[in-house]
Amino acid sequence: MPGSASRRTVLAAALAAAAGTASAGAAPASASAPGGTGEGAGAAAPETVANRFWSTFTDWRSGAADGTRAVAGIRPGLVLDAPLGRTDYTDPHTGLTSSWEYARWTSPAHAPAVPATELIASWNARTPAGTWLQVELSGTYTDGTATPWFVMGRWASGDTDIRRTSVDDQTDGRSSVWTDTLAVDDPASGLRLAAYRLRLTLHRRPGTTLTPTVWRLGAMASDVPDRFTVPASAPGLARELPVPRYSQNTHVGQYPEYDNGGEAWCSPTSSQMILEYWGRRPSAAELAWVNPDYADPQICHAARYTYDHQYQGCGNWPFNAAYAAAYPSMNAVVTRLRSLTDLETLIRAGIPAMTSQSFRAEELTGAGYGTSGHLMTVIGFTAAGDVIANDPASPTNEAVRRVYRRREWENIWLRTKRYNASGKVVSGTGGVCYLYFPERPTAAQRKALQAVGVL
Repeated sequence: MPGSASRRTVLAAALAAAAGTASAGAAPASASAPGGTGEGAGAAAPETVANRFWSTFTDWRSGAADGTRAVAGIRPGLVLDAPLGRTDYTDPHTGLTSSWEYARWTSPAHAPAVPATELIASWNARTPAGTWLQVELSGTYTDGTATPWFVMGRWASGDTDIRRTSVDDQTDGRSSVWTDTLAVDDPASGLRLAAYRLRLTLHRRPGTTLTPTVWRLGAMASDVPDRFTVPASAPGLARELPVPRYSQNTHVGQYPEYDNGGEAWCSPTSSQMILEYWGRRPSAAELAWVNPDYADPQICHAARYTYDHQYQGCGNWPFNAAYAAAYPSMNAVVTRLRSLTDLETLIRAGIPAMTSQSFRAEELTGAGYGTSGHLMTVIGFTAAGDVIANDPASPTNEAVRRVYRRREWENIWLRTKRYNASGKVVSGTGGVCYLYFPERPTAAQRKALQAVGVL
């Protein structure tokens, strides 16, 4: 989202101010960081990032089912079986109140390898018309006390039943939810989240047999370091993946109700590039709503179906992952990588990645812009080790492919503190990425995903 501060950045700055200068780099969401132990820590210790995803038939049977049922098959999942009752939901973005049948599933408590300052949930599901789901998270602190159940998202594949939304103003005075991230308010205090549970509530129209199907649910836990710079890594791969190229800027002014195209659409544009690399895209019928005068209508489609009506933008990380995973046989997660070496591992196996970064214009040679938060797609590395990225912040599709200097790109992606154009210390974007991959990856892809802690 080059050129202007995103709403996510405003939220991150607010948390940084609340936590104090010492923890300014530990702001949530777009200011997150990969594992590490601090300034000059080197390629971060694996123990500072821990993913846990429930996705197998055994996983779904391990939780507490209240009206839900695990289903076996090629892609095991969770469905609504016998409703617990009915509940009314007033959509804050339409004002409409509707009645819904519901059922719940609660995961076992999970203790990540290292107590965390941040938790980001993500899920893979499909909700046919007449259904939707809610994801909640409850943590246990290192002092033994617990958080309440925080809503991490109210989500639907479509937008005819509810408006997909995050929920603001959730806090217990020790941790807060910032759009899609639960973060400890004052990491310098030493307080951490030692364990967590996730809870799914599945909804459907009363009297029907409709159901959402959830294939994957989990969270990325991390103990976010505090650093302006990261050590340089050694180049280890020369390969470029044939990922389609799309510019967000060719959509400036399109669909103001979905944040007006252009700089606000970096996330859905990047999502669509990777989906098409894997051979997935919306059908002609699904694109029929888009103005026929608009080029690349699938980008408009991705923006509409990732839009968070509370965040008022398309940059909600789990919503992008959920959009991608709604396509046939696709998995998607929000995670955090430790280094460019991790990215090389993925590219070597044929897996591109969407990365989040922020920088001043002079910090990334050839970008031509500065940004408080921007998504781009890493598609390869040159023989010299420089990063090849499909950068949607380009004037045309043809101009999307960029080569960025390895050292510059590495630092702006992995750091957690930076100086803005006014010289103020603000949060860095720090290693967060989306990974989209097939339900049945190749042996090499599976090995790569295991190496970065996703499978």
